[in-house]
Amino acid sequence: MRKLVLLGAGYGNMRVMLRLLTKDLPSNIEITLIDRTPFHSLKTEFYALAAGTVSDSVVRVPLPEHNQLKVIGGEVTEIVPDEKCVYLEDGQQIEYDDLVIGLGCRDNYHDVPGAEEHTYSLQTIGQSRTTYKKLLGLGGGATVGIVGAGLSGIELASELRESRPDLKIKLFDRGPRILRDFPERLSNYVKGWFDEHDVDIVAKSNITKVEADTLYNHEEVISVDAVVWTAGIRPVRIVQNIDTEKGKSGRLVLNKHHQLPNDQNIYVVGDCADLPYAPSAQVAEAQAEQIVTVLRCVWGDKPLPEKMPEMKLKGFLGSLGKKQGFAYVGDRTVTGRIARILKSGVLWLHKRHNG
Repeated sequence: MRKLVLLGAGYGNMRVMLRLLTKDLPSNIEITLIDRTPFHSLKTEFYALAAGTVSDSVVRVPLPEHNQLKVIGGEVTEIVPDEKCVYLEDGQQIEYDDLVIGLGCRDNYHDVPGAEEHTYSLQTIGQSRTTYKKLLGLGGGATVGIVGAGLSGIELASELRESRPDLKIKLFDRGPRILRDFPERLSNYVKGWFDEHDVDIVAKSNITKVEADTLYNHEEVISVDAVVWTAGIRPVRIVQNIDTEKGKSGRLVLNKHHQLPNDQNIYVVGDCADLPYAPSAQVAEAQAEQIVTVLRCVWGDKPLPEKMPEMKLKGFLGSLGKKQGFAYVGDRTVTGRIARILKSGVLWLHKRHNG
């Protein structure tokens, strides 16, 4: 049997399984999925879990079942390419012939003193639960700082505003305007929503230090009751420890077939891969489609494609609470109720296809 091991049940490896676990999966292929949880988590919805507007069950999707799939629950502690082996925290050693690394990311604190120790996170379902407990326990009039006004920060701020109208919310943005890399119309719509709902956007911010109840923005000292960090990501440490070429933020450099250049039995999907795109679920799924194509060529002793097709991304969708949203799709800006419905529809389709 040829052993394919998938590390992480994120968007990338869920798509790999969706495409491989079909009637034409070669009978000599054994697939092992390793993840710390016995389900797929909808990371794009962790902001709602942290804000307390959806339950845990809403962001969980069952893992597939197949007679050629084995699921192992555990924490990966080391990947040793020379041994073709993955080590788990409980002492298990899982050997592989082909490996797809999709272990996701951790927060990038940009060496800001106190950021890791004194802020809350949305990177895992467990961390999002912890963030929810902290925010739930705040008294009326408490101040929540959200550092980073990307998609996660925007969605958390808006969802938290709807669930806790009694809180003061400050959203810190490094740019001169929110969503600065997109059309100004989109920025103005999101800013208008925040102005209307009394969320304070702190533009041109630079958080230089974090303490238990204090944020330092440039020279300004700001009292806070909780801080949620959404200011960038980097690969998990296990992946960064692999001896291979690294790119921006420690992501692994790949060849055109999504393999490590010096080890073509190892593929990397999602947030750990050094790609010319911002990390997202959409990118991970597009990568996974191509990885499946390459794996089928390898297993069938066929030559690998000389040129991989360009990954065409459709844009992005964001929510502003449960009723409004914003989208940038096909170079077009969509705002309001329609954008929110679009996002809900995409979420429904993902759960239906993978559940």
